Amino acid sequence: MFSGASLFFFLQSVLLWHVWMLLMFFFLAGGAQGQGLSRGFYNATCPALQAVVRRGVARAVRREPRMGASILRLFFHDCFVNGCDASVLLDDVPGNFTGEKNAGPNANSLRGYEVIDAIKAQVEASCNATVSCADILALAARDAVNLLGGPSWTVPLGRRDTRNTSAGAANTNLPPPDAGLPTLLSMFRAKGLDARDLTALSGAHTVGRARCAVFRSHIYNDSAADTAFAAGLRASVCPAAGGDGNLAPLEPQAPDAFDNGYFRDLVARRVLLRSDQALYGAGNGTTDGLVRAYAANGTAFAADFAAAMVRLGGLAPAAGSGGEVRLNCRRVN
Repeated sequence: MFSGASLFFFLQSVLLWHVWMLLMFFFLAGGAQGQGLSRGFYNATCPALQAVVRRGVARAVRREPRMGASILRLFFHDCFVNGCDASVLLDDVPGNFTGEKNAGPNANSLRGYEVIDAIKAQVEASCNATVSCADILALAARDAVNLLGGPSWTVPLGRRDTRNTSAGAANTNLPPPDAGLPTLLSMFRAKGLDARDLTALSGAHTVGRARCAVFRSHIYNDSAADTAFAAGLRASVCPAAGGDGNLAPLEPQAPDAFDNGYFRDLVARRVLLRSDQALYGAGNGTTDGLVRAYAANGTAFAADFAAAMVRLGGLAPAAGSGGEVRLNCRRVN
């Protein structure tokens, strides 16, 4: 039997052990979300944040529906290069560093910077020096999808803005439009993302446009492309020479509606990019089944896409890289 004093110390040690275990649980749970992110990170310091971001995105999408796809792509290109740290938003600084904006996959292609700038200005007016550009971009991507008719999801917040950027990292890390399935799987696995994430996130190509220069090789050289589809594009949008900047919708039936039409196009072999068609029809068992499932069930695609976006948004910068809350998304403080 315990004496009064020993019972007190025993109960105290048990209580301390449970507190320690609880703290470890929250620590590990936060780490699993990447960068120690949490859903209510700005609840006390910037309660109007999400409403401000959504109004800014809604204004931009109302003015130009294509901008929704552009903002979503901006987020992907940020996160896939050294984590979700707003590095893609930094302008080049002569004599200091060359940023990602003019890297091969981004030059004359990425757009939407001015939308993020405008939202950032509104956020700064509401809560100065509080919200990172990286978090604004993550919220804007979610709202862009939802405003185009796609799913919504809770965005974990608390990212920091990097003080560095790398054109070389952008050239190396971003999947090229002519990539085959093994390359795509390898590049996604390097980020901790699997075949389901790859397939679901590729569904972002249900909205937006692509330049002739990016898909010319697919419609001229690949037998995997539907013959009539490729011929129509060659005749109307993408000549064998010239017209590099001509645009075609990634999903021609409803290019500004976020739905599962992209996957139906994949099954019909009517997609613009070689890297998209690589997900289906090559006799692979890795992604074919997922493509068929999403083509048949838009609800399943929406759920998997939302989950994959949370995982993508959890990609963290390298340990020890620090960060800040930029006052202007285009330059470090």
